[in-house]
Order: sequence, then C-alpha cells, then structure tokens
Amino acid sequence: MKKHIFLIAFLLMAFFTQAQVTKASLQASGLTCAMCARSVYKNLEALPFMDSIHTDLETSTFQLTFKEGAEMDADQIRKKVEDAGFSVASLRITVSFSGQQVKNDQHLTVNGKVYHFLNVKDQVLSGEKSLLLIDKAFLSAKDYKKYASATKMECFKTGVAGNCCTKDGVSDNTRIYHVTM
Repeated sequence: MKKHIFLIAFLLMAFFTQAQVTKASLQASGLTCAMCARSVYKNLEALPFMDSIHTDLETSTFQLTFKEGAEMDADQIRKKVEDAGFSVASLRITVSFSGQQVKNDQHLTVNGKVYHFLNVKDQVLSGEKSLLLIDKAFLSAKDYKKYASATKMECFKTGVAGNCCTKDGVSDNTRIYHVTM
C-alpha cells in the first residue's frame, strides 16, 4: 500500500512540475519618467507571486522573476500596470518545459492556465522557452491585428474558451492566453 501511495505522489509531482512560468519581460507604454516607472514597479511588487523586478528606464522594460512554485497570472500583471496609469506594450513569458507537445492552433495547459499556440511548428518543448502573449490587452492594436489572421477560433477575440476549444478538452468560459514563440 505504501508503494502505491508513493508512486501516486511521485506521479502527481511529476505532472505538476512539467512546466512552469519562471520569469517575464514586460514592456509598458506611456512611461515618460522615473516616477512613472516607479509607480508601475510598486504596483507589480505587490503581486503575491512576484520574486524580483529589474527596471530598464531607457526601454520601459521590467524583467520579472516569479517565486518558485507560484502561479503567475498575466491578467493580474496587466491590471497592475493599468492601475498605475499605463498599458502593456508586450509581455513575453519564459516557461520551463519538460517534454510537452505543442501544435499550431491548439491548446496546452501549464500550471492550470490554458495557452493557445499560434504561428508555431509542431514540436516537443523542453527547457526554457520564451512565449509572447498575443492577446489584445498585451499588444499594440497593429500587432494584435497581425496575429488575428493566424486563427479562425473565436477564443482569440474573446480570450475565453468557446466551442472552438472543446476539441482540446478545454471547458467553456475558461480563460485562454494566446501565445507564439
């Protein structure tokens, strides 16, 4: 019996540690001074999953590192930037993969978050990979429009799972993050 419990615990640990978002590069738009960057920094610092933040004032970029094992939430990051009075120009996340299969225009669940991959080749991901969030709230209107032609799935417009996502086992009304590599 103890062997079975150990085996189940080991398998669950392996399942939950297969992929994790470890860090991100956030570019904010509308920053004009060090005080603007400080406002964004202070808001981001309050997020419970944030470990460290490094700011580059010249490029309005923030290098974010997340606490190990913590669940990063891109929508909370966006909201904190907007609460400071600015917007997200781009958000690139780094995910540590361990043999996950990705296919173009399909979904993959990472730490409870569903990612819809667009403009990618079918491949198995291992090690750290950089993913660009291409949802409307994480890009300029011009860039969003460019990616909109990559899929006919309705979830790209809404950010929420619909009938188009059920083939990948995603439940209706689940938040979907759209990404490319």
